[in-house]
Amino acid sequence: MSDKTRVVIIGAVALGPKAACRIKRLRPDFEVILVDQQEYISYGGCGIPYYISGDLSDIKELMTTSFHMLRTPEFFENAKGVRVRTRTRALAVDRQAKVVRLRDLVSGREEDLPYNKLVLATGSRPRRLALPGIELPGVTPVANLDHAVFIREKISRGQVERAVIIGAGAIGLEMAEAFTDLWGIETSLVEICPQVLPGVLDPGLAQMVVQHLQEKGVNLYLSEKVQEIREGQEEGALKVITSARELPADLVITAVGVEPNADLAREAGLRLGPLGGIAVNEYLQTSDPDIYAGGDCIENHHLLSGKPVYFPSGSLANRQGRVIGTNVAGGRATFPGIVGSFALKVFDLALAGAGLSLAAARQEGFDAVQALVVQSDRAHFYHTQDLLYLTLVCDRRTRRLLGVQGLASNGDALVGRIDSIAALLQHGGTVVDLSNLEVAYAPPFAAAMDIVNALANTAENILDGYNQTAEVEDFRRDFLGGAADVLCLDVRAPANARPFLERFGPRWLNIPQETLNDRLEEVPRDKDLLVVCNSGVRSYEALRQLQAAGITRAYNLQGGVAALKKSGAVSLDEPEE
Repeated sequence: MSDKTRVVIIGAVALGPKAACRIKRLRPDFEVILVDQQEYISYGGCGIPYYISGDLSDIKELMTTSFHMLRTPEFFENAKGVRVRTRTRALAVDRQAKVVRLRDLVSGREEDLPYNKLVLATGSRPRRLALPGIELPGVTPVANLDHAVFIREKISRGQVERAVIIGAGAIGLEMAEAFTDLWGIETSLVEICPQVLPGVLDPGLAQMVVQHLQEKGVNLYLSEKVQEIREGQEEGALKVITSARELPADLVITAVGVEPNADLAREAGLRLGPLGGIAVNEYLQTSDPDIYAGGDCIENHHLLSGKPVYFPSGSLANRQGRVIGTNVAGGRATFPGIVGSFALKVFDLALAGAGLSLAAARQEGFDAVQALVVQSDRAHFYHTQDLLYLTLVCDRRTRRLLGVQGLASNGDALVGRIDSIAALLQHGGTVVDLSNLEVAYAPPFAAAMDIVNALANTAENILDGYNQTAEVEDFRRDFLGGAADVLCLDVRAPANARPFLERFGPRWLNIPQETLNDRLEEVPRDKDLLVVCNSGVRSYEALRQLQAAGITRAYNLQGGVAALKKSGAVSLDEPEE
């Protein structure tokens, strides 16, 4: 090895190139070598669904810089001073000798490459389903550009009329849109859990996503387990056998999540975390101080639970790449942890969140409560306004913010709100902090009382005991389920309530909120009342009036009729007020 400090980076998709370029900017005298077993390097893997959908015409668009230069090995060598070796697999790390054993996948030749510092950016790999037929042609994950090219070419040749996607996580939902929206492929989505985005999205919001998927023509089969994949009668045809049905397919996508690709680290004797990812400290060093790791192959520290968490993300990989690059070059940058921010587009809906869901917060031992607010993302009178659906999770004792999730049609408006709350989550923000969060205001961009402030105020009312709430699921189970002691009290105008009165009869009462004090004698006191308005605001006003009158069996339906409709609990149309 030369007298130069040599840094070897294994993995050249996201974190690897970021770390390599940072190192060379800080220490041009260092020798930096990127090694990757694939042909394609430094690409935006999160853009794969948009290439498959046809939104991107050329796979090379995922490999270009923001100024449209193609990120090839020659580009890195000439523009960045970084050597790149593609189609080269790292077989083993000898930490004592400080060498990496490599195999050239074209020639088969093996060699030892010495290093002074080593960076592991080995990423993730698709979870493997132990299913009969998983190896059949036409069954594939969506994990790299080779998979993307295979799927796109198969569709472009007209060989796919029906697709089955196994798994309703982020990739599964994105692929459902990619197949259905542009190509018009009959798409079926099979998920073993009872909701989409299991373990990620609040069940109430997840039901809204289910409703949207069904409206877009996706066949959705929840709580079904795939048992086998068989060859069909025609050439290239497949059959997916679930616990409830047979689904014909020309293409089967396995999208059941990913796991850290930590084999190289484990075999080198590096410490792994409880979830199977590489364990690192705040400097992103492994248990060997001369070896760093980041991106999808490591476990992160969750700033809210305080526990290790596996959270694969291209954004994390890039930010961690900078930290590693700084430290390899002699700095002391830190990466304190994450709150798990995410965003996702599903047809016309944007989904986003950060922190812990209500279920996760309670599992971690928090006395957690949740508020739901439905409100316009801009001034209600501005012509581009649309509704945002936001949930906030907080701790009852400390009033600390624990998590936020939401969905909307105007995705930029949603993600901006989520990002602002994520910043508070990272620093122990409370409900009061969010209530007073300063939001830039103008009617084209926000309401005078922005939804993030209204969300905190609603949570505060719940914590103070003023707002007794019910959820859409309570409406489904109790009211639609026919419970004799449950009525709905609709406090909107008679014109809005009329279709519901016609459908539900005497179980649906209509007393406009502004007349409620004069008509309290009409309100039954021996029933549970679900108080309903369009979004939950006037129904809260009505709830306080009822409470003042001594009527205690009343509950404000969070999100109101807007939430009922969005989740498909009701489909009645009524005139605008």
